[in-house]
Amino acid sequence: MRIAALVALSLLVAGCSHPVGDRSGQPQTSVPTSPTRASASGTASKPATPSAAPAAGAPISDVIAWIEAGHSVDPGGYHSASRAGISTQLGTDIAFVLPSGQSDTGRPVTCMTDSKHTDGTLSCLISLNSPPPKPETAYGDWKSGWVDFDGIILQVGSVRADPGPFLYGDGSQLAAGDSLAFGDYRCRADRAGVFCVNYAHQSAARFSSAGIEPFGCLRSVPPPDGVGIAFSC
Repeated sequence: MRIAALVALSLLVAGCSHPVGDRSGQPQTSVPTSPTRASASGTASKPATPSAAPAAGAPISDVIAWIEAGHSVDPGGYHSASRAGISTQLGTDIAFVLPSGQSDTGRPVTCMTDSKHTDGTLSCLISLNSPPPKPETAYGDWKSGWVDFDGIILQVGSVRADPGPFLYGDGSQLAAGDSLAFGDYRCRADRAGVFCVNYAHQSAARFSSAGIEPFGCLRSVPPPDGVGIAFSC
């Protein structure tokens, strides 16, 4: 009996001999880590498009963004021109006018395309405040406010034997704030003038009585014979 009692006592002592700091037999409890809060500025917002028309020297990306921010209009309403009450359908060509009442200069800007004779060129007639003088190399009827823009070349003033597409008169009004897309172009009317971009060549121009302003790759170059002012990419 004494032997049995001693064995029982030994087992009891062994069962109570675990170190006080040993918690290996207990479930681990941890404080949950607070989730990282996402930065409110994690996604960069697109810069707001300026409401004012692009100034001289503005980057072409800014000019394009401003033009595209205009109110898009249906090109279907700009395929005809009228003179003295007679309307002429222009097929796929485009004609529009920024009326004088919506221009800061009080003078209209009339633009047309003529795919039959000058494919890919936008021509505008403008009464310029400071028109280029007739060059000595120009022979014939000098049109100081005739402007041609094809994306690569921008020319102001030229000799014209006939009125070209402007024979048919003016196109529909492109009101200030409206944006019109056709071919490689998109134009937006503004009180500061008409701004047109040629996407194919990433160039643009402002047409206004206050002056013709180039953007993008266009740089001033010596004008060819019969032309007043020229820019080229």
